[in-house]
Amino acid sequence: MSSKRARRTRAAVTAAVTVAVIGLHGASGTADASAPDGVQWSAQSLAPGVQVRTGVIRNPAAAPSWTVTVQAPATSRLTGAATWAQVGSRPWAHSTAQQLTAHGFRPRVETVEWPGYADTPHGVMGLRVRVGSYATQEAARSAAQSITSAGFHAVAGWTGYDADQPADREVVHVAVIDPHTFTGTVEGTHDGKVTQRETTSSVAAELGSLVGVNAGFFVTSDADGVQGTQSGLGAYRGRLESLSAGSRAALVLEDGGRHPRIADVSTTVTARSGAARYQVQGVNRIPGTVRDCGRPGATPSDRPWQDITCHEADDLVLFTPAFGTALPTGTGTQVVLDPAGRVVTVGARGGAVPPHGSVLQGIGSAADWLKAHAEPGRPIALARDLRDTAGRSIALGSHDSIVSAAPTLVQDGRISIDAAAEGVLDPADLSFGYDWANVRQPRTMAGIDAGGRLLLVTVDGRQKGGSEGFTLAEGAAFMRSLGAVQALNLDGGGSTAMAVSGKLVNTPSDTTGERAVGDTVQVLPRP
Repeated sequence: MSSKRARRTRAAVTAAVTVAVIGLHGASGTADASAPDGVQWSAQSLAPGVQVRTGVIRNPAAAPSWTVTVQAPATSRLTGAATWAQVGSRPWAHSTAQQLTAHGFRPRVETVEWPGYADTPHGVMGLRVRVGSYATQEAARSAAQSITSAGFHAVAGWTGYDADQPADREVVHVAVIDPHTFTGTVEGTHDGKVTQRETTSSVAAELGSLVGVNAGFFVTSDADGVQGTQSGLGAYRGRLESLSAGSRAALVLEDGGRHPRIADVSTTVTARSGAARYQVQGVNRIPGTVRDCGRPGATPSDRPWQDITCHEADDLVLFTPAFGTALPTGTGTQVVLDPAGRVVTVGARGGAVPPHGSVLQGIGSAADWLKAHAEPGRPIALARDLRDTAGRSIALGSHDSIVSAAPTLVQDGRISIDAAAEGVLDPADLSFGYDWANVRQPRTMAGIDAGGRLLLVTVDGRQKGGSEGFTLAEGAAFMRSLGAVQALNLDGGGSTAMAVSGKLVNTPSDTTGERAVGDTVQVLPRP
């Protein structure tokens, strides 16, 4: 595809989203409204100041199909391992096309451009090599097998997920919460303990929520930490239960959601024994294991990397009663603190967090610091400091909560996607993050409009012929078209879920149904 045609296609996709939302603002009441452009909307008022709107965005001109992509060899910049990328260089693309032709295939070379991210290059990202257009997945897989047998790395794919092609159908749910009218609260919650995974709808039903959506990134594998724990910043009812992985986007719900805002937030926790200090690197996670990276001293990188686990040799981790399961064991030192912060015991790692106390676990130099400075009966003070990128302190009160993910989508009323800074892709390594950021996926997003209203949004995805999802750029455009002046991307993929009155209203992409997640955002009526 030529760059001019690619620009026209992107403009058409953005225009379709904008037109769709104009139709959304025109819908009212509870009956379906069908606009001339073929978009259908429905609206449901759940309480004064709380409305849920559902839209089906259709593009009759879209004609997606199955195809085969021949992937380019690549090297992971993070690990140095050999891998594959969806796009490659111009010389590789033309050489590969010639080789495919020599084997009797009919390849096409397509230009892929960078989306309008705030911190990545502009213009051509690379070239993509594809073969054929097929009516079924089975036919595409059969063709991919033949191409692989000829010595290429080929995968079957659906063109409806391409950023440079219009989607044929997208199903969106938009919850609008007006804190000036709504008398209830909006809060992030892990529902009791951070290691407990639950579905968004089950938490919503248990709490009597009007609306609930999934929230932040969390650990899903024992190899990456303790399942269910957050991999970014998490604070619930004023209690800090997880540290940010670097300065990443967060939804801050102050005063029960009366003053919602979105900001990049960094967290610092310092342990102090007399004049001696040591920085706490984590809260409620396994010492030495940092999901999504982003902590100082971690390897192979101390910058954020989405869905990558980094490690630290020297690590001090705080555990709170919300951890709710057996403490990690292994080499290192453990200090148990009473409710006043006084040292109760110093010893081996393991056991459980006392109901009203806390635990510090250290490895490497952090273990040495604990051994040198933790004495039974003496206090270890813990100072917590949360700040946004403007340097403003965030003081957590009992009615405040924070959930976080990445990246920022809209800032100061403009689309501003900091994809590279927040580690969701790497401009120097096209094998990393391409599908996550630049391919249509199910997504959950949060935004704040100029009137201070909170927008909680889901789009279904990975459903060929059902709903194809948004790229990050499309998600940002959609949030901006809703009137968002601030917006961020929450956890998505199979985690994307919205519950209304305790019942799931969207269609999750996991084949097993709704996924159990680490935390959620719930809109709760006044008791």
